[in-house]
Order: sequence, then C-alpha cells, then structure tokens
Amino acid sequence: MADYDVDLFVIGAGSGGVRAARIAAGYGARVAIAEEYRIGGTCVVRGCVPKKLYVYASRYADEFVDAAGFGWTVPEPTFSWERLVAAKEVEITRLSGIYETNLRKAGVAIHKQRAVVTGDHAVRLADGTDVTAGVILIAAGGGATRGDFPGAELTISSSEAFDLPEFPKRIVVNGGGYIAIEFAGIFAGLGADVTLIHRGDKVLRGFDEDVRDEVAEGLKKRGVTLLLGDEIAEVAAVEGARRVTTKAGVTLDVDQVMLAVGRAPLTADLGLDATSVMRDHRGAIMVDASSRTNVPSIYAVGDVTDRLNLTPIAIREGHAFADTVFGQKPTAVDYTNVATAVFATPEVGVVGLTEAQARATFGAVDVYKARFRPMKATLSGRDDKVLMKIVVDAATDRVVGVHVVGEAAAEMIQLAAVAVKMGATKADFDDTVALHPSAAEELVTLRTKWTPS
Repeated sequence: MADYDVDLFVIGAGSGGVRAARIAAGYGARVAIAEEYRIGGTCVVRGCVPKKLYVYASRYADEFVDAAGFGWTVPEPTFSWERLVAAKEVEITRLSGIYETNLRKAGVAIHKQRAVVTGDHAVRLADGTDVTAGVILIAAGGGATRGDFPGAELTISSSEAFDLPEFPKRIVVNGGGYIAIEFAGIFAGLGADVTLIHRGDKVLRGFDEDVRDEVAEGLKKRGVTLLLGDEIAEVAAVEGARRVTTKAGVTLDVDQVMLAVGRAPLTADLGLDATSVMRDHRGAIMVDASSRTNVPSIYAVGDVTDRLNLTPIAIREGHAFADTVFGQKPTAVDYTNVATAVFATPEVGVVGLTEAQARATFGAVDVYKARFRPMKATLSGRDDKVLMKIVVDAATDRVVGVHVVGEAAAEMIQLAAVAVKMGATKADFDDTVALHPSAAEELVTLRTKWTPS
C-alpha cells in the first residue's frame, strides 16, 4: 500500500472507527481518521454515556424519598438542570480527550473535519485536501430521524435534549423504543410532566411481552402519561409553549417535544455516489461478514451498516476489521446472544430469545418466571417489583433467553449472558448455589414451570 498516502483512512471517530484505527495502527498500518464533530462519536458525546449519567440523576429523587423508610431525615432536596448539564459536559470532554490521546499514542493522524469519499481509494477533507488510501473504512454512525408532520422543525431529538438551556417542566416524548422510554423516565424523575406518545399498542417492540408490560406499568408509576395507538399530527408554536395535536384529537401545550421515532445510517452526502458501494433502501451500507462492501477497498462498521446498532457491536466490528485486513487474522463478529439493556426506571436487561421467538424457533419451550417485591422496597414502602423470566428449549434444556426488569437489571444480565453464550442448561442454573439475600438469586432458584392461565 506504499503507493497511497495512508494504508487506512477512517471516516468517523466514534466507537467503531476509533477501535479500528488503533488496532490497525498497532499492526503497523499508516492510519488517518477524520471526525467532523467531537471524537468519541454518538455513544460518548450524545448517546449512552451522557444518557446513563442523566438516568443516575433522575433516580436520586426516589432515593431521597426512600431514605425515610431506613431512618434518614433528608432536607428538602432541590435540583439544578444547569449544574447537571455542566457536570455532564466536563465528563464527556474528559472521555473525548482520552479517545484522542489514545489515537495519538497509537500513531493515528487525526483530522478534525469532515471527510467524504471521492473514489475507491480517495477521500477529500473539508479544507480541500485530497488523501489517497489503500483501504477506506466508513464508520460515520447513525442519526435521529425527523418527523414529516407540520411543525416538525419545532421538535428536538435526543442529541439536543442533553443541552437544553432550560429544563422543560412539560414535555412530550414521541416514540416507543428504548431511547424514548429512557428519556421519558429521565425527565419524569427530574420533575417534568411527561407524556409519551407512541403509535403502537405497546412500548419496546421486539422485547418479550412480559417485559413490555412491566416497563409500561413502571412508566405509569413514575407519573408518565401514556398515549398509545396515537401519533403527532401537528406541532405549533404558541405563546410560551409548543402545542401538540395528535391524530386522535388530543391537544397538549408543552415546553418541548422530543422525537425518538428511529435512527438512520448517516450515509447521505458522504460521497458514496462517486463509487459503486451498494446501499439498501434505508441508506445502510451493505457489507459481508468481514464488513467489506462490494468495492474491495471500502469497508464499513457500526450503525452505517444497520446490522445490530449497539456500541459494543461497533467496537467488535472495528476490531474484527483491523484483525482481518491488517492483522492477517480473519475474524467475524458473532451477533447471537448479545445482551442489551434499556436504562428505564425500572431497568431492563435481556439476552437471547423472547418467549415468542423461542416458541417459533423450537416449538416446545419451558418458561420460568417470578415477579416479586425487592428487599429494598420492604422498608422504603415503594411499590416496586422485579420481573425475572427464563426461557428454555424443552428438548435440550438449554437456556435460550433471560429477561430481567428491575433495579440493576443491566448488571445482572451481563453475567447471565456469559452462561447463555456458553450454552448453559436450566440444570446448570439449578445447580448453582444462590447468593442470598439478593434479587439475582431468583435466577437460580426458579423451579416451577409457568403455564399460561
């Protein structure tokens, strides 16, 4: 690849692009990376990291109330949105700086500007500089989709929600996926009057039905108003507010309207028309198991490929790409039994198949589940519940799905995922001695099969 300016040029310094650049440089490749916004990408700057920080913030209101049941007297707490936003900014700036430092230590040349593809082996930077590359990796990520109703320009996405100049005392969140659910919980926990509008009859499409029901119940307990089976028809600016009108005729005056109705690959205006790189109907770059496009010199990882849009997957894809192309170690990512979490309140952690998916796949399945009051709630007096569900292939006794809703669900599911990935059976779970007292012990003490009533 000596005939090119660099061996690898990466477009996008998010989780996948940064990992690919660093690992490729570690193999001795000459690597350059371009990022038009902030190094770290969606996850670090305007996604998972700030989201989780805001989730923590939103749960303190519950902790202050619960403390009374344990003998504490807590002075009337007050919340400052401005202080939270400032603290978040300090942390993501620190993390972005770490990403940049690690790239520089690896010897990666960093271009803090937009780059577009101009050919199978060429990119152009925003300042007009042309760079040739033996391999081009596109890791530009995804972005929030916008509504097509009148007044959509008056709405915000999750990206803007992190840095609103004023805390919205009244907000409509439009959507039923994990981003909508998480932000509805965040704003409600911080004291806002929240209405969730979703066109479906249930939230969290694709999750287990019991999980969907439990989360909806949790949102209601948190004070979120659910308008299901409805859609926004129009948003209008009125004095001091945004007026939302739904297709069912509901009218709401709120301070902000946040759309969380989906994300799409950020492949427009990347210059791909200068190549024959194939994209699907949503604009996602089509790749093979090695993340290679139909153009041999161009690869893509992360959300631009619309495979499994999770930060750890983008990292795995970026690492596998570098191993394959520059490390002479062909590596493919395994997309089965990937654990995921929804940082709602109550929290969700799942791995493997839903009950419906398992029945469709295996036919006969055994289901074990429990719904109970956690120990903490006995003194706090809070009406919290924990849901645990294990789905088992009846023919082999293999655990094919674990679903947890409740405090620390994400922490539990990460470890349960190891067992599911290894092919653990229900007998293996049963043979594991319980850790008492803990909520997680229910995962190894469930003995009675659940039968539909």
